[in-house]
Amino acid sequence: MNCNKLKRNPKRPREIFNKVMTALSGACLVITLTPLFAVLIYVFIKGLARLNLDLFTKLPPAAGQDTGGIANAILGTIMVVAIASLIAVPFGILTAVYLSEFSDEETARPIRFATDILSGVPSIIAGVFAYSLLVLSMGKFSVFAGGVALSVLMLPTIIKATDEALQIVPRDIRAASVGVGASNYQTVLQIVLPAALPGIITGITLSIARAAGETAPLLFTVVYSNNWPRGPFSPTLPSLAYLVYEFSRSFDLVLQEFAWAGSLILVLLVLITSILSRWATSKKEF
Repeated sequence: MNCNKLKRNPKRPREIFNKVMTALSGACLVITLTPLFAVLIYVFIKGLARLNLDLFTKLPPAAGQDTGGIANAILGTIMVVAIASLIAVPFGILTAVYLSEFSDEETARPIRFATDILSGVPSIIAGVFAYSLLVLSMGKFSVFAGGVALSVLMLPTIIKATDEALQIVPRDIRAASVGVGASNYQTVLQIVLPAALPGIITGITLSIARAAGETAPLLFTVVYSNNWPRGPFSPTLPSLAYLVYEFSRSFDLVLQEFAWAGSLILVLLVLITSILSRWATSKKEF
């Protein structure tokens, strides 16, 4: 009788194992996502207290004041991230194109290895690099030096994402393009890059999100200011990450509230950037 039951259910142990592993995977997913959502919910709750129109139009409050905003820090963050993007995006994409389309394996392997190492370098090292390269040579802090430091952090993400996106494009498409008389330059520019555009935009988005939230490189390259940003070569810069760092250390409860509001704006900026990139890449189907 037992033998008949075993014969009737030969897949039962496998089904039980699959259900147990599925339950364990679900439990691990819940354990992983719980701290993430807890942090996001806490930031939203603490930051909503100061979320109003003044937050986006006024300067931070002075000691003893209760009203103000972080408009200067938002503009400063956009400025320094834009400088970093203008440096990192073209160099990162061109490097990835060379690795994927024009280099041989012996040349590409050490470059990819160096990119992997650079992606794991602490952000403070990028700040020290920019400080030694630009701040000491120029004799002053500058927003441009901060942008260079952030671009160092953005480069590995852009290179790796673009390289992987280009490698996914089938080789047959390249061969077909060359077969109809297109040059390698035309093939890469008009066929391969448009096909890999979703992956490239994703890499750029991730790198921008990381750069916008970095504070350590700015500690070595700019001086925080509560005034409006002046220009790329100004020694002072208000930025959201720097503002959160400075205000969170204050004993003033009002400034601490503005630090939470700055954290919320940083999260919202990353969220909006991610949504826009998803929307843009969804319009491009390979």
